[in-house]
Amino acid sequence: MHVTVDLKGEGTYELELPEPTYADLLAEVGVSPQEVAVLVDGRPVPEDGAVEADHVTVVRLIKGG
Repeated sequence: MHVTVDLKGEGTYELELPEPTYADLLAEVGVSPQEVAVLVDGRPVPEDGAVEADHVTVVRLIKGG
């Protein structure tokens, strides 16, 4: 499956993976699921869900103290 991953503020990746999960996409672009939110059409998706979209947006979560 061909998927475009837009890692906001860091770049866009074109990936080709057979039957990926969202966690697989994150591993391919080198980010931890604990650091980001994965969005499809502006809505969050679970990291263990099967990818059904051809474009995914990934945003880093901000934490402070």
